[in-house]
Amino acid sequence: MTDFKKIQEYYSVFNEDERLTTDYSGKLEYDMTMRKLKKYLPESAAILDLGGAAGAYTFPLASLGYQMYLADLSETLIDKAKEKVDALNEKNVISCNVVNAIDLNIYEDNQFDVVLLFGPLYHLLEESERQKCISEVSRVLKNGGLVFASFIPYLSGSIAIVDRYCRHPEQVNKTNLREVFHSGKFTNMDQNGFQEGYYPSSDQIEQLFAKHHFTKISISSIRGFGYEKEEQLYHIPDRGMFDEILHLIEETSEIKEIIETCGHAMYIGSKN
Repeated sequence: MTDFKKIQEYYSVFNEDERLTTDYSGKLEYDMTMRKLKKYLPESAAILDLGGAAGAYTFPLASLGYQMYLADLSETLIDKAKEKVDALNEKNVISCNVVNAIDLNIYEDNQFDVVLLFGPLYHLLEESERQKCISEVSRVLKNGGLVFASFIPYLSGSIAIVDRYCRHPEQVNKTNLREVFHSGKFTNMDQNGFQEGYYPSSDQIEQLFAKHHFTKISISSIRGFGYEKEEQLYHIPDRGMFDEILHLIEETSEIKEIIETCGHAMYIGSKN
């Protein structure tokens, strides 16, 4: 079973907002995610940002006029978001709540036009937990509503644990390395670093959402072939060339081999 306390403790010290703004890999992830959102979001919507940390996407979308409801497991991050709401006097952030993604009872049926799920599927180890999460997402979404769900594909996640062993051998041994390649589940041996993770294939993600009456719009890689080339990309001096490369990353992002091996990926679906 997922240890939610370990997740809370990890994100109480890990700066997710900074990862998406100052780290080159996070910056490319953020820029490409915003491209996808701007492409598929309706002109106006009530959006639940579930697992949205301190609001890395909540606040930019609120500034575009969307009615944002932020939810996260971490009380620390939600408190930071509330402070930012007050500092910015952001009227389009309607609420900031501490919420577990497998229990959305504070929200009504058919309340939202869109749900962003940019974190929970990284962590939910058990099939029953993932089913409950997507069942709840379906419940709070209106018919025809959209879900944007990020995940770390099996090959990317599993191979990354080998890299983790090389950098932090105290976190990985033969047992948990074998387990992640066998089941997609990773449990850290140490108290430092990313604590628990689940790495599904894109087919497994599509099947998960299909069980809860979602129709796939797309599954794509977020960073695409820019994966692990992010710093070089952001140092390209020719802005026209930089924009062309981002366009090509987006254009090739649904190639299955790229989805499975190039870091974070995203499922976009519509509730039937």
